[in-house]
Amino acid sequence: MRNCLHPPSEQAIDKRAGPSDFERFLRSWRAAPLRVAAVARSSRALAGLITSQVEMHHSPVPELGPGTGVFTRALIERGLDPVALTLIELHAKFASLLRARFSQAWVLQMSAAPLRGQQLFGGRWAGAAVSGLGLLSMSLHLVMSILKGTFGHLRPDAAFHQFTFGPRRPVPRPILDRLGLVAERIGDTLSNLPRAMSIKSAA
Repeated sequence: MRNCLHPPSEQAIDKRAGPSDFERFLRSWRAAPLRVAAVARSSRALAGLITSQVEMHHSPVPELGPGTGVFTRALIERGLDPVALTLIELHAKFASLLRARFSQAWVLQMSAAPLRGQQLFGGRWAGAAVSGLGLLSMSLHLVMSILKGTFGHLRPDAAFHQFTFGPRRPVPRPILDRLGLVAERIGDTLSNLPRAMSIKSAA
């Protein structure tokens, strides 16, 4: 039998390091599974895929449901200035963690639903939005509010980047049609089996 050496998994590293993002995710999910709606912690592979179409010229960028900041870190690695990021996180512990990790970003501890009434980026229009929210677990009314509020802060040609773990698109067709949006697949990653989607205005 051949012995193969592999680098330790993220989960194995996390366990050795003490309180980890993996453990934080599990604790938060166990405490409030409907609020922490993802079925698995987002991987670096998914973060790379979901942010692959976001460039420096898209700044400023809002991120919805950043959790422990996996997508946030990927955005910064792509060259976006943390000052140009607004992180909208409902969970208090995650919001506190994000403020410590990304001190230059603007962290708002709130639901993404009432974004329409918020003043973001000093009135500047955002060039893209990135979402780690579990839209499929939400009511249609809540999804509608989140999309309307987010697109109210985006440029006409901007896209809302979202992932889903199932074969269905993360936003139902009736909502896309009502808001004048179209969804297209960016790609898939096998690391935790999600599909990345880009949702844009149909106009």
